[in-house]
Amino acid sequence: MNTGHVEGAARVLALGVPCAERGPRLHTMRVMVAPDSFGDTLTATEAAAAIGRGWLAGRPDDEVLQAPQSDGGPGFVDVLATRLGSVMHAEVDGPVGRTVAAAWLLDGSTAYIEAASACGLALLGGPPTLHSALKSSSFGVGQLIAAALAEDGVDTVYVGLGGSSCTDGGRGMVRALGGLSAAAERLRGIDLVAATDVENPLLGDLGAARVFGPQKGADADMVETLEDLNVDWAAVLALQAEREVAELAGAGAAGGIGAALFALGGRRESGAAVVADVTEQQTMIESVHLVVTGEGKFDSQSLRGKLVTRLAAAGGESGVDTIVLAGQVLLGRQELSSAGISHAYSVTEFAGSVEKSMSDAANQLELLARLAATEFAPR
Repeated sequence: MNTGHVEGAARVLALGVPCAERGPRLHTMRVMVAPDSFGDTLTATEAAAAIGRGWLAGRPDDEVLQAPQSDGGPGFVDVLATRLGSVMHAEVDGPVGRTVAAAWLLDGSTAYIEAASACGLALLGGPPTLHSALKSSSFGVGQLIAAALAEDGVDTVYVGLGGSSCTDGGRGMVRALGGLSAAAERLRGIDLVAATDVENPLLGDLGAARVFGPQKGADADMVETLEDLNVDWAAVLALQAEREVAELAGAGAAGGIGAALFALGGRRESGAAVVADVTEQQTMIESVHLVVTGEGKFDSQSLRGKLVTRLAAAGGESGVDTIVLAGQVLLGRQELSSAGISHAYSVTEFAGSVEKSMSDAANQLELLARLAATEFAPR
């Protein structure tokens, strides 16, 4: 392994209590490695493997437990598949019409679907544009739901929401299911769960278009166009549901797919909590000395109940330190301390550029994990 990066890593961002002030070093530790996905560069399972290799290179006597996580966005099915069920495959319409291969999970009478596998940003074939911001559709998500319903005995369907390229309010999904009335009938008696990564409503300043539209290629004018379209759609959904669904927590998730699921009789659960339960996250936290987690960008949105800070909070309750390894770290020392994070390391700072951190993602993350392991000393 190239150790030059480790020895010369002056650019690494390590925030928290200096190691020399944190007491004697344990000879061995039990370490839980539980990252989310790193955007389009690494899945959660790939990130966990890279961190695990790096950590053991730095502290070879430690025991590493890999427990990749997801909050409902990209990697939801991939992570759950490490613990339960059978992976199923379907050819569906992607966000801009091209057919894509999507995977979903069947576990007894329960189906787990990941919206990003049918309409994710990574499926656009390039950076998002004004055209894709307007035209991206959730149609493939409806096709996945239909595939799940075609299996005998399925009575529960989880739809992981996050990382979508669309802001269509779930219109495409509903159309794939035959329209609102037909979709509601097909889903009658099904426990339909929107497993969301955010609590945003469909409309308004905190809604799907205004908060997430710019990330999906929309400029200011396009954001307002998408907002207007969803205002009209919200009225249609309210008629179907006989209640207002646009303002419910999670209605704006995955470009508003949450609102459509609620109109079809769905309910919301935290995607991170769903995965935590399946992976026995709390039990594992209580058995380790340290949690190492991470994601693509560790910023102010991460502090709003997203996976990394949920893990840190759970670790804090059990007296366990938490380290974050992220593609980018955009938070200061005080914010990290308030969130219960001992240290945060930036892959971009370590690699020296965004380009290298992405093109050589697994290797750079592994090297950074090795550095973090050699520097860490428990309280």
